[in-house]
Amino acid sequence: MQFNSNPNMDDDAFYYTLDTDLDLSFTSTTTTTATTFRNSSARSSLARSSLTLSFNDRISSSATPSSYRNHLPHSRPHRRWDPHWSAIRAASNLSPDGRLHLRHLKLLRLLGAGDLGRVFLCRIRDYHHSNTDSYFALKVVDKDALSPKKLGHLQTEAEILSVLDHPFLPTMYAHIEVSHYTCMMIDYCSGGDLHSLLRKQPSYRLPVQAVKFYAAEVLVALEYLHSLGIVYRDLKPENILLREDGHIMLSDFDLCFTSDVAHRIHKREVVDPMTTRRNRRRDRRVEGDVGEFVAEPTGAFSKSCVGTHEYLAPELVSGHGHGNGVDWWAFGVLIYELLYGVTPFKGVNKEATLRNIASSKDAMFSPVDISSKADKEMDAAKDLIEKLLVKDPRKRMGSTMGAAEIKKHPFFDGVKWALIRSYKPPEVRGGVVRKSKSYVSGVQRRRKWWWKGLSYMMMRSKKGSKISHCNSNTTNYSSSSSSCVHNNKLRRSCP
Repeated sequence: MQFNSNPNMDDDAFYYTLDTDLDLSFTSTTTTTATTFRNSSARSSLARSSLTLSFNDRISSSATPSSYRNHLPHSRPHRRWDPHWSAIRAASNLSPDGRLHLRHLKLLRLLGAGDLGRVFLCRIRDYHHSNTDSYFALKVVDKDALSPKKLGHLQTEAEILSVLDHPFLPTMYAHIEVSHYTCMMIDYCSGGDLHSLLRKQPSYRLPVQAVKFYAAEVLVALEYLHSLGIVYRDLKPENILLREDGHIMLSDFDLCFTSDVAHRIHKREVVDPMTTRRNRRRDRRVEGDVGEFVAEPTGAFSKSCVGTHEYLAPELVSGHGHGNGVDWWAFGVLIYELLYGVTPFKGVNKEATLRNIASSKDAMFSPVDISSKADKEMDAAKDLIEKLLVKDPRKRMGSTMGAAEIKKHPFFDGVKWALIRSYKPPEVRGGVVRKSKSYVSGVQRRRKWWWKGLSYMMMRSKKGSKISHCNSNTTNYSSSSSSCVHNNKLRRSCP
C-alpha cells in the first residue's frame, strides 16, 4: 500500500449517478462533484510495488443475492473490549435492517492507493464518545475495474481478513458491498509504516534493540498466519504498519495462499544444567521432555510468482514451485534491511536483483558502526540471517519447525513471548509519539479491581497477624505479672 501525505482528491475524477447510500462529501467543501474510487496511478518512487505473474484461486466465490450485501463480523476474543465495536453497534442499531451502511460512515481523507483500490480514513457519522475517537481505514475497490486475476486476489484478502484474530493483524469490522464496489473496514494505524520510519533514520538503519523488537512481533504474526495454513508471501517494511501505541500490524493479504496445516507437539529433551561439557553424551542427565507446539504448513505448494523483487526467495524466482519457506526467507531479508538499510541481494535493476537471488552467492554483511555492547547481539543477528537466507528451502530455518525454532535463536534471548504485547516500543527518530490512553479497556478495569482486592486482602492479613502478635505479647505479660504477684504473696506468707 502506497501512502501519499498530500493526496489530490480531484485526480481522475468523473461524474456518475450518485448512489443514495454513498457519501462522497469529503472530496470537496465547495462542490458536490462525486469522485470515483478507481485506483490511483500515482505511486511513490521510494516504495516498492509487488510482482504478480499468476494466481491460482483456492477460495470459491459466493454469489451475491442482491445488489447490496453487508457483512458485520462479531467481535473477536482478543478485541472483545475494543471500543470500535461499540461505535459500529451504535450505528447498526439505528438502521432499520440492523446493518452498517456506507451512509453511516464519514470519509475524512485519502490515506493511500494500492494495486486493488484506495484506502480512506473514516469514522462513524454522528458518533461522539467521550472516551475514544473511533477511526477506521476503509478499503474501497471498484470490482468492474479489476481483471479476473485481481478479483481473485480481492476475494482471498476478504476471506483471510474475516478469520484473523491477533493483536498484530488487522480486524475486519465490516464488509460492505454495494453496486460494483466492495468496502472493507479495518484498523487505522496512525503511525505510518516501517518503510517510512526507516527513511527517517541515519543511513536508513535501526538500532539492534529496535530491530529485535519489530522482528519479534513480525515473527509472532507470521507464526499465527502459518498456524491457520496461510502463507503471506508479501512481507516487507511497506506492509508493516505502526499502530498508535507503537506496535506493528501486518497489512495487504491479497497475495496470500492457503494450505492445510497439521498441528503437532514436538518433544525435545531438557538437559540438566549441572551437566558439564566434559560429560559424555551417554552420561548426561536428562530432566525430562518438553512439548513444543508446531503448526507449520509444510505441505503448502504454489507456482505463482508473486511478491516484491528484493524479497523473493530463490525457489520463487526459479518458478519450480514454493511453499511456506518463502516467508522465512523474506523474514531474513527484513532483518537484514532493518540492520543495514538495504536488502542483501539488491542490484542495479530488478533483473539484476533476481539474478543475485538465484545465484549461489551468499549475502554479504557490510561493517556497521555499533557500540561494543551491541556487538554480541549483532553477531547473533548475522547468524540468524545466515540461517534464514539458506538457498535450499529444506535446510532453511523455520521451514520445518516454524517459528518455534526461530524463537530459540540467541538473537531473541530475553524475549518473553507471552508478554510481548506488553513490551514498550523502542523510541527511535521519527517514531510514534505515545500518548496516554484515552480509554480503559474492560480487561484493564478487571485487572485493576483484582489488584485492589488482592492488596486489601494482604493488608487485612498483615493487620490480623500484627493484632494476634500483640495479643500474644499481652497474654505473656499478663501471665508473667500474675506469676510475680503470686510469688510476692508466697514471700509474705513465709515466716
